[in-house]
Amino acid sequence: MNERSTTIPQRLFDIVNVVVLLLFGIIMAYPFLNLLALSLNDGADAARGGIYIFPREFSLDAYKLLLQNDKLLEGFGWSVLRVAVGTVTCLFVTGLLAYIVSIRHFSGRKFMRVLFLVTMYFNGGLIPIYLLMVNLKLTDSFNVYWIPTLISAYYMLLMSSYISELPDALFESARIDGASEMKIYLSLVIPMSLPVFAAVSIYSAVGHWNAWFDVVLYNSSGHFDTLQVYLRRLLLEVEASQQIMDQQLLFQKFKSMTPLTLRAATTIFVTVPILLVYPFLQKYFIGGLTIGSVKG
Repeated sequence: MNERSTTIPQRLFDIVNVVVLLLFGIIMAYPFLNLLALSLNDGADAARGGIYIFPREFSLDAYKLLLQNDKLLEGFGWSVLRVAVGTVTCLFVTGLLAYIVSIRHFSGRKFMRVLFLVTMYFNGGLIPIYLLMVNLKLTDSFNVYWIPTLISAYYMLLMSSYISELPDALFESARIDGASEMKIYLSLVIPMSLPVFAAVSIYSAVGHWNAWFDVVLYNSSGHFDTLQVYLRRLLLEVEASQQIMDQQLLFQKFKSMTPLTLRAATTIFVTVPILLVYPFLQKYFIGGLTIGSVKG
C-alpha cells in the first residue's frame, strides 16, 4: 500500500512535468515555425493571413532575392569571422581576468572586482566612446568588432564565481611543481571550467552575431559591413520600393514576394546559423567536472 501511495504521486508528477515541458516547447517553437512558413509562402497569399506552421502556396522568391546579392556572402563572411574572433578572444581574456580575481592569495582581487563592477552601471556615453574609437584608430577596421569586447565585467563575474569553486589544492600543487599562472590557466582552469566557458561562448557569439549598430556607427566606409547590416538595408530598400510606384523592376522579377515574406526570410536567414551552434555546446552544460580531481 505504501509503495502504491508513493509511486502514484511520482507518476502523476512525471506526467504533469512532461505535459508542461511539451507545452513550453511548443510555445517556444511556434513563432520560429510560423516565420519559416511565411518565408516559404507566396507573398500575396501570405498577406491574407491564416498561415500558421505550414506554407499554403510554396514560393522561394524571398530567399532568391536574398541570395542574388553578391555582397550578402561577403557580409556573411565578416559575420562569421567576427563571431569566431570576438568569441575566442573574449573567452580567453575575460577568463584570464576571472582567474586572476579568483586567486585567493592575490591581495588586489577584491579591488579589481569592484572596479569592473562599476563599469557595468556607469559608462562615458555614446559620444565619448565614439571619440575613443576614433583616437585609437579602430574605426573603419575589423578590429573595432573584437577589441572593445575583449573584457566583459558580467562574463567575468560569471566565470570567476565558477573558478572560485575549483579545488585550490590543484593550483597549489601546480605552483609547487613550478608552473606559472599562465600555465595553470591554460592547463587546469580552462579544461576544468568548460561548462561556464561554453555558456559564456554562446552569450558572446549570439551578441556578436546579432550586433549591427556598432557596424553602422564605426564603419562608415561599408568595407566591413556584416550580414545583419546588409539584410537590414535590403529589407528597407524593398519596403521603400513597394511604396514608390515607379520602381517596379524588383517586384516584376519576384512577383510572389512581399516585405512580409522577405522579413520572415531575413529572420530565418539570420537565426538559423547561430541556432546550429547550440547542439554542439549543449553537452558542456554539465557540472561535476572536478569530482575526483583531488584525491583524498
